[in-house]
Amino acid sequence: MDSKIIKHFKKADPVLYKLIQRVGESKITLAPRPPGQYFRSLCSTIISQQLSGKVADLFWTRFLDLFPRRKITPQKVLGVSNSQLRAIGISGSKAIYLKSLAEYFSKPNTRLSLLASLSHEEVISELTQIKGVGRWTAEMFLMFTLGRPDVFSAGDQGLKNALKKHYPSPPDPIIWSPYSTYACLVLWQSLELTS
Repeated sequence: MDSKIIKHFKKADPVLYKLIQRVGESKITLAPRPPGQYFRSLCSTIISQQLSGKVADLFWTRFLDLFPRRKITPQKVLGVSNSQLRAIGISGSKAIYLKSLAEYFSKPNTRLSLLASLSHEEVISELTQIKGVGRWTAEMFLMFTLGRPDVFSAGDQGLKNALKKHYPSPPDPIIWSPYSTYACLVLWQSLELTS
């Protein structure tokens, strides 16, 4: 984590600053992914919806194992049956969402190549047109795929749990701007802390 970001949190939120010291700066990283990874990233996020990290990782591994050399393309996902997906633990609704995502990525779509240049709300508006992609999934895409530094996912249960754990009353996320994504990363990591 960059020193200017740490200085910002030290001044704006002493609680979060202390959490950074405990979690470790090296665990808080953010980097955009190339457009060629957008589909894979969204598949992973759909699979992880409403699951704990360990369960999500298990289902993601099983999903990858369905494809030769673990290469995922929209066409390959469309070629996997819903029963195959259910057999590895993916719910019927998520199987439908994955197919919907694959259909979206299969069509010629100039907006896809422009996602990185769109505003947060424009990205959310574009992605939530896909069945199974809600605001949370789009926010995770902004954070982990586009590498946007200033996104706060107010509906994320993990963040709610972390805020409850470390703050007597939740702060206004505006105090973390323009580094709200980094605050989220710290808060998620803080759930692993024992006290």
